[in-house]
Amino acid sequence: MKTFQTPLSSEEEAFYIKVMQEKSDSAEGKAARDILIERNMRLVAHVVKKYQGQGENGEDLISVGTIGLMKAIATFDADKGNRLATYAIRCIDNELLMMLRSRRKLSREVSLYEPIGTDKEGNEINLLDVCESEQTDIVEQMEQERKLQVLTVLFRKCLNEREKTILAMRYGLNGREEMTQKAVGATLGISRSYVSRIEKRALKKLRNGFDHTM
Repeated sequence: MKTFQTPLSSEEEAFYIKVMQEKSDSAEGKAARDILIERNMRLVAHVVKKYQGQGENGEDLISVGTIGLMKAIATFDADKGNRLATYAIRCIDNELLMMLRSRRKLSREVSLYEPIGTDKEGNEINLLDVCESEQTDIVEQMEQERKLQVLTVLFRKCLNEREKTILAMRYGLNGREEMTQKAVGATLGISRSYVSRIEKRALKKLRNGFDHTM
């Protein structure tokens, strides 16, 4: 079993962190960083135990965990009142989780292309062929929903009541049927050209507000 160097005392840890941060570009600062890494490797081993038995190579887990430790040491802020060990364990765990999630995602993607049989013409087919369908772009969907929310707020705040009514009638808002400008004018007792002017003015208000917000 690999043995690790003894942990630093609180005073030693504070000293090396200070040297590393104040003299980061010097040989002394780099040496202090190396000491902090070496004397905290037991933290990597401690976190790695949690992920053993999941089919992952132990050396790979240690390597990835060490990257997490190095990131923790590089970004640690003693002024926040935390101990380095507490912060480092969280960073090591995050690094290992990201690696495992990435590998599992890749494994799922690869499995979609594995052959599962042949079609009537003898052509090889895979799981992706069977499951293939038009996929929703989640990012695009979220962006569209955000834009709709912005427009809803602008509709309420920027338009007067007549403008709201005419846009609602013209574009079928609030459960209405879409109507032509002529039909809107007849319903409200105003000319089609007046409806057109109000509609253009209202749309311009929404466009200006939208451009300013986004």
